[in-house]
Amino acid sequence: MEFSRARLKQARLAGDRRELYPHSLQFYLEPPTENISLVEFEGFAVDRLKLLKVVENLGVSYVRGSDLYKTKLEGELRKLKFPYKALVEDDYEARRKDHISHFILRLAYCQSEDLRRWFLQQEMDLLRYRFNQLTDSLRQKFLEHVNLSFEAISEDLKNELANELYTSTPGYSMTKVKEQMFYKVGLADAVDLFRARRVFIKDGFAYVPLKEIDAIVLNNYRTKLSKALALTARSLPSIQSDERLQPLLNHLSHSYVGPDYSVQKNTGKISLEQIDILSVKSFPLCMRQLHKALRDNHHLRHGGRMQYGLFLKGIGLTLEQALEFWKKEFIRGKVDADKFDKGYAYSIRHSYGKEGKRTDYTPYSCMKIIMSNPPSQGDYHGCPFRHSDPELLKQKLQSYKIPPSGITQVRHILFG
Repeated sequence: MEFSRARLKQARLAGDRRELYPHSLQFYLEPPTENISLVEFEGFAVDRLKLLKVVENLGVSYVRGSDLYKTKLEGELRKLKFPYKALVEDDYEARRKDHISHFILRLAYCQSEDLRRWFLQQEMDLLRYRFNQLTDSLRQKFLEHVNLSFEAISEDLKNELANELYTSTPGYSMTKVKEQMFYKVGLADAVDLFRARRVFIKDGFAYVPLKEIDAIVLNNYRTKLSKALALTARSLPSIQSDERLQPLLNHLSHSYVGPDYSVQKNTGKISLEQIDILSVKSFPLCMRQLHKALRDNHHLRHGGRMQYGLFLKGIGLTLEQALEFWKKEFIRGKVDADKFDKGYAYSIRHSYGKEGKRTDYTPYSCMKIIMSNPPSQGDYHGCPFRHSDPELLKQKLQSYKIPPSGITQVRHILFG
């Protein structure tokens, strides 16, 4: 049978594509070399940033790796257009977007230690989830793809070590041990599992079940990505000279990718009388902290007024309501009405786009709150989980009637 030239060319192209992305997962070791438009550049980056923000939000709310975490994450990721699974053998476009978008955000998030740390954590959590979604055969192919081809022990050796594997591998029954594939892994690669007493050790090797191999994969990935981010940061001077890219990269590292509050579709949906109740029942901790400080002190410094004021605007407070809310509270703090009108009302109208450049400002994103303008003595803005002393945070959570198990979970997520 003879193939037409077009079909031969198509077949060769398909082969080249498979060579570029032979597996749906990768460690992103080779940067992309193709040319793409600025529109596609920004689109890919924003889509991946939304993906990582979903991963971050659920990583704070749930125990990573738990069944509830996986269910919630799967549900949220399904809503996104980003091809986070790409399990199809030749899903070239999905793998291309995954590859290119990672490197774009690597450029944006290598610019400071805080940004690198955030990017590394979210990418690791994403890889862990995607790796655990793979079938056994695809997982083995991935290990070979990233040169982590550990030796699977024979059935005879597994039966011989069955009792040791059962007693040394938490969560595994004898039946599960016999069903599970185990790998003989050098101790240096399995150090995290060894420290946690989760594997059987013999003659300098760890005997790791297939479903626990993700800890080794993640440790390897962390090392490679940390080094890559540091190397990327060194190349920033040449990138910063590019007038097209640098504004985009700066925007990405501080961008808000949540709901668009610039269109006032929520305006007027809450009343001033609801704020005290909502602050206890529905506000995130950072806004609850600001609201309490305002009610207690009848004043907030500029950073707190901006963070809390834009939040209130975002949940539906009109300009007229905002002016009334802040004026009443400041008057209680012995700021007379005339001083408020001259010193504070302009800033509130400005945030609603009624003064100055007429920019209709949006609420601060979590990333902006965490990364910029840290609070000093006497300030109440910022992120309590990032900027509070651990013991003070614990006391605050206890005062909010958070159960001990919840506080322990928060401390585990934040401080390990």
